[in-house]
Amino acid sequence: MSAQEVPLLPPGAKPGECYTRIYVPPQYETKVEEIVVTDGTEHVEIMPAQFKWVEKQVLVKEESEKIEVIPASFKTVEEKVEIKPATEVLKIVPAQFDEVEEKVLVREGYTTWKTGRGPVEKIDASTGEIMCLVEVPAEYKTIQRRKLITPATTETVVEPAKYKVVKKRVIDKAAETKVTKIPAEYVTVKVQELVEKAKPERAPVPAELVEVEKIMKVQDGGLEWRQILCETNMTRDVVGQIQAALKEQGVYGGTIDGSLGPMTMRAVRNFQKSKNLASGQLTIETLDALGVKL
Repeated sequence: MSAQEVPLLPPGAKPGECYTRIYVPPQYETKVEEIVVTDGTEHVEIMPAQFKWVEKQVLVKEESEKIEVIPASFKTVEEKVEIKPATEVLKIVPAQFDEVEEKVLVREGYTTWKTGRGPVEKIDASTGEIMCLVEVPAEYKTIQRRKLITPATTETVVEPAKYKVVKKRVIDKAAETKVTKIPAEYVTVKVQELVEKAKPERAPVPAELVEVEKIMKVQDGGLEWRQILCETNMTRDVVGQIQAALKEQGVYGGTIDGSLGPMTMRAVRNFQKSKNLASGQLTIETLDALGVKL
């Protein structure tokens, strides 16, 4: 309830009771919210290609003919033999991230009542306490988080074939006259054959989250009529009970003398603040919280 909505007189008052308008502070509650620090991505692992060794016969000397009268002449030449075919290899292109800052709301802005600076702001001598409504700005917290720019990918790179150079004899000049067949000659070499191509294996990487506490206002503060102690219903015995209860709560260090002095009222205000009670006067609500009965 705002100050404009407070009735001019306390409702339902009974003879012998005293009331005053008290500022009741706003109510808050803390909520936890999850904030993404690092976006989810994907882990990529390349399973290499599989090969096997096989034997292959390579011609090193061609079939020839022997001439008895004029023998054939030969020459040696080199030949490239493929021992491993060209293959495709997958490579990982890692994901790209960027460090960004993000402002997170910790506490919403709100308005609160505060007392005026003094009698300069009074209209005349009959004006009571001056209350000013001020605005408290919202509070923010800056956090660092990693933002995914480009996910991890793969690219295909071609590895060239491998060769082996072998020498072989070839006929330079055929024999003449009588011809005798000379069979070809071969050599056995080991080569690698592709059995299974390289392939990627992917696994998802979950996003990283952090919990941030936010203080949210659930009820505004304002002025309300509250029953209090006054000269009509206050006795030294009641004040002594109040002092004893405050001493038990650990907020009063004075003597229990039944006198409502500045030290006793300061202890009352500290107790009201610790229990989030309406403050400024010795309310019946405060007596109930202290366990003091009239």
